[in-house]
Amino acid sequence: MKLELSNHTLDFSNKTYLMGVLNVTPDSFSDGGLHFYIDRAVEHAVKLVEDGADIIDIGGESTRPGSEAVSTDEELRRTIPVIESVARRLAAPISIDTCKAEVALRAIDAGASIVNDISGLRFDPAMAKAVASRGVPVIVMHIKGIPRDMQENPVYEALVPEIMDYLRTSIRMAVEAGIREDMIVVDPGIGFGKTFDHNLQVLRDLNEFTALGKPIAIGVSRKAFIGKILNGAPTSKRLEGTAAAVAISIINGANIVRVHDVKEIAKVVKVADAIKKGSL
Repeated sequence: MKLELSNHTLDFSNKTYLMGVLNVTPDSFSDGGLHFYIDRAVEHAVKLVEDGADIIDIGGESTRPGSEAVSTDEELRRTIPVIESVARRLAAPISIDTCKAEVALRAIDAGASIVNDISGLRFDPAMAKAVASRGVPVIVMHIKGIPRDMQENPVYEALVPEIMDYLRTSIRMAVEAGIREDMIVVDPGIGFGKTFDHNLQVLRDLNEFTALGKPIAIGVSRKAFIGKILNGAPTSKRLEGTAAAVAISIINGANIVRVHDVKEIAKVVKVADAIKKGSL
């Protein structure tokens, strides 16, 4: 499988792609406030690419459990100047992490070439048409609920089948809006409306999602389930746990891994890819 961007081709038969996280928010769960200013954000983007990131994922709204939504104007104020500056400075593809159609459109016009929607095109009914109008790829993620309440006792009768049904609906919504089949990536949404046990099951059974026939993105970096396994380790102490979860995700079918610690995880990806392919 391949994903064609405006000036890049992501060939998933060749490697797993690293998506580096750049949150321009004051309150994201792991790095909120660290890159809230344009100069800091751009310098961090440069470092992510130097460390091995293939894609820079820029988000202006925290989606941590319990977070409140921000206005479109505020999200635009946070993201657009950063995207414009990063696009001028770097050749790496930029992904806009948003659920809002207007933000997606403005971000693409500013230099983004992928839309990463945690709602799977559900939160803004205009999103699918907006993405289609610009001809860019979209990552559709599964979420149960909304960030404010998604971790309040999420219950499933059949976890993986329910997530897959949700993603199938997202794929159908995308195609009906005019997004090409080969421009859609799926993400099962680790930590988004899932308990500790749910997260472990999704990662164990990740290869089942290959039945959807789409590249798979996964975001396990520094997440709470890793902290729980590591006896309550804070986000800053979850690198090794993230590395283990990333390696298992790759072996089980992930094509894009979204991470904070790019330099270290780049080595993990290289080894996991070699094991999976049986060659360098």
